[in-house]
Formats: sequence, structure tokens, C-alpha cells
Amino acid sequence: MPSLTIDDYEVVEVEPGTRLLSALIDAGVDILHRCGGYARCTTCRVEFIEGEPNRMTVAERDKLIANEQLGEFRLSCQCLVNVDMHVKPLLSFEGSGLDDAGPMPEAFITPEPEWITEGDSESGDSEIGTGALTDDLKD
Repeated sequence: MPSLTIDDYEVVEVEPGTRLLSALIDAGVDILHRCGGYARCTTCRVEFIEGEPNRMTVAERDKLIANEQLGEFRLSCQCLVNVDMHVKPLLSFEGSGLDDAGPMPEAFITPEPEWITEGDSESGDSEIGTGALTDDLKD
């Protein structure tokens, strides 16, 4: 099973294929997720220290491009834990002034994922290197 190291929290073992946002919530991490994991709000943002996925959903890419945030962070609701990862959650519920962190996300990535493929800024199901995510997909 992959291990997930979370800054200011503990290391946890995660079932392969688990949504990163779900793994963070299950580990008791104080992370915002205002839209419930639909790649609409960008509050579930994380910084990857190690183990960043080398593919991205179209929904994540489109949201980050629309907000001019591509390459700044990743959306934990759109990432799967399939390898050992080390992440730093960037927005917490505590001190946000909000009533709750957000609705619980579905067990699976929503909307249904279309994966970015190398050399194709639209969609597909093969993997893409992280350098290409920030360089090639801005167009």
C-alpha cells in the first residue's frame, strides 16, 4: 500500500486508487473542500513535496487555467494515491470563518475523469510528465 506523508500530520497507509482528498479527510487533515470534490472551487489545494501524479484530469487543468493557477498547486480532489506521496495541504478550515469545510466527496473522482496525455492538451488515458503539465498545457 502507498504511504502518504502529510506535513504537520502523520504518515498513513492508503489503499491504492484512493482519492487524495478522501485520504486526507480520513487522516483527520484540516483541509477545505468547499465544492465537495468536483474541481469547481480550488480549496482542496495541495503542494506535492514528493510523489506528484504525472497525469491530470481535464477538469483540474481547466479550472487551474481559468484561475491562472496552473503549476502553483494541485487539486487533491482530482488526484489518486497510487504511489508514496508527501503533500502539504494549503488551505485549512480552521480560521477560515466558514461554517464547515465542505460536503464529503464521492469515493471516485468527479466529474468522471478525462486524463491529459502527453502531446495532447485535450484528454486521454495515458500518463503525462509533470513538466508538461505546467509548460505544455497552458495553451
